[in-house]
Amino acid sequence: MADSSPVLGEYFVIHALENGVQVIGLTRGPETRFHHAEKLDKNEVMVAQFTEHTSAMKIRGKVCIYTKHGVIRNTDAEE
Repeated sequence: MADSSPVLGEYFVIHALENGVQVIGLTRGPETRFHHAEKLDKNEVMVAQFTEHTSAMKIRGKVCIYTKHGVIRNTDAEE
């Protein structure tokens, strides 16, 4: 894997604050599609990275997302 790859992003961490948090990977390319899904329970942590196949992630539920840019908290999420 080359360090100069334009599609490999930084790692980020998703910390579930409740049971049943959904993390859905979306494809890169002319048509965005779902390609992978994970379910996290309370206090589970997932380390993720954007790749040549993954351009975006959709996250449902109460979480803290840790990135090099700071922390994103979605603690007011409604089910």
